[in-house]
Amino acid sequence: MRTKIFVALVALAGFWSALMLAPAQGGNQNPASPDGLARATFAGGCFWCMEPPFDKLDGVVSTTSGYTGGQTRNPTYESTSSGRTGHAEAVQIVYDPKKIGYEKLLDVFWRNVDPLTANAQFCDHGSQYRTAIFFHGEEQKRLAGESKQALEKSEKFKKPIVTEIAPVTEFYPAEDYHQDYYIKNPLRYKYYRFSCGRDQRLEELWGKPVS
Repeated sequence: MRTKIFVALVALAGFWSALMLAPAQGGNQNPASPDGLARATFAGGCFWCMEPPFDKLDGVVSTTSGYTGGQTRNPTYESTSSGRTGHAEAVQIVYDPKKIGYEKLLDVFWRNVDPLTANAQFCDHGSQYRTAIFFHGEEQKRLAGESKQALEKSEKFKKPIVTEIAPVTEFYPAEDYHQDYYIKNPLRYKYYRFSCGRDQRLEELWGKPVS
């Protein structure tokens, strides 16, 4: 569904601007870096829609849309969209752990996905749109597992939570035009998000967002 919408938007746009965030390479099991920053990687369906909720958080330095969790080297949007690479659309977050904790990032992640649907999110279907927490190191693994268990024990949902928790693998930044898509193409982004039914479903699952 999103591929069809995306193709239509490309035809309307005619060209794309070439602004890109600095790439954030993944595959590092240690989230800490010499400058004291850390990384977190989440898959929640369309990566366009996963950047905004993290960008607005104090302590988040950058978000990068990309592909991870698969077997194919150097995947592209087209190859990932085919569902044959094993990769998921994901967002990698660079954050300052002195200002924001991983637990907060997990909370924001859960409230921006449908954790009950396997290999799909909203109008997008296929393993490339699965939900996943790709942990960097044992501490993130522990916290991710605890957050999932707490959600299961809360009995908020009648269906099982199918979100994957897995070690991060090589993270490949997506093409330039996908980065900050919601900022560079706000009308097209809002049209896609609405037509996909994302916010309607999130409200069903989590209630109205707190402004």
